[in-house]
Amino acid sequence: MRKRIVFTGGGSAGHVILNLALIPTFVKEGWDVSYIGSINGIERDLISKVEGVTYYPIATGKLRRYFDIKNMKDPFNVLKGTYQSYKIIKKVKPHIIFSKGGFVSVPVILGGRLNKVPSIIHESDVTPGLANKIAIPFATKVCVTFEDTIKWFKEKEKVVFTGAIVRDEIFKGNVEQGLKDYNFNNKKPVLLIMGGSLGSKKINEMVRANLTDLLELFQVVHICGKGNVKHSLHQVGYKQVEYLTDELPNVVAMTDIVISRAGSNSIFEFLALKKPMILIPLTREQSRGDQIINAESFRKAGYAEVLHEEKLSKDQFLTTIKNVYSNRDQYLMKMDDYEGDFSIQPVVSLIKDVAE
Repeated sequence: MRKRIVFTGGGSAGHVILNLALIPTFVKEGWDVSYIGSINGIERDLISKVEGVTYYPIATGKLRRYFDIKNMKDPFNVLKGTYQSYKIIKKVKPHIIFSKGGFVSVPVILGGRLNKVPSIIHESDVTPGLANKIAIPFATKVCVTFEDTIKWFKEKEKVVFTGAIVRDEIFKGNVEQGLKDYNFNNKKPVLLIMGGSLGSKKINEMVRANLTDLLELFQVVHICGKGNVKHSLHQVGYKQVEYLTDELPNVVAMTDIVISRAGSNSIFEFLALKKPMILIPLTREQSRGDQIINAESFRKAGYAEVLHEEKLSKDQFLTTIKNVYSNRDQYLMKMDDYEGDFSIQPVVSLIKDVAE
């Protein structure tokens, strides 16, 4: 009998990337693969490009830590999504559910519990996210990237340390193809700037305020978020894109240093590919503070420098970029000492064990 698995997770690219890394293994091994996500979220766009996966959209609400009138309506969307998930899971009859988190995952984990289907949740950050905190009591196992995360759990027998996982395709980038695609040359270093799949107003402002100085030193790829491309700034050596999917491995391969948010998936990919980093984590007003903790752990390890958005100035931004590039060999030496292998195998094995 063919095994069946349901994946879930969404709201941002970070809540989908690990699923994209895992899905091909299960498709190749003949599993029936389904994905439950939101109706209009980024996960639907990303998963629609993957062969062998049936996508089921559900209603969902956003779990906010601040007052918003939508907070009155969203609990009903979560209930509706739970009912829809229950029906989908009852129909699909999966042996296992795997969740990467995000608010869309809560109804799916609840729907799985109601159908008595075991589930595994993956937590990438040092501290569990709000959606995962809600869903964890209903899950069978929880995978964590950082060993320090274990202390946040009461039911420690549920927790499995799997380490950082990096999708195979990110290692397959081609430097020459990346340079050709962006009409860059190999005489000037490449600076990659990414503010997350939704973009960052502050990071975009800093890049554009320093653009003339940056282009004297670097060729720049600027991932600025949906709707944030400024066409008046197009020029040689400066490439703006809303976001990258298939092209990303080639772009990262040709990159010398990176400016990024501090989501766990992205920063471990940069570590795996040995790209010195300048991390600008989401502020506590924008998040629960998980990116600040992630960024600080990478700074202490010597992989990155950290800039805090609320204190960021034009001069500090440019000076830090110059310093990190000048001292890049020191960051590369620290990265060489990292002992993890970034394999998906520990998670794949756990899924198969729980699905038995």
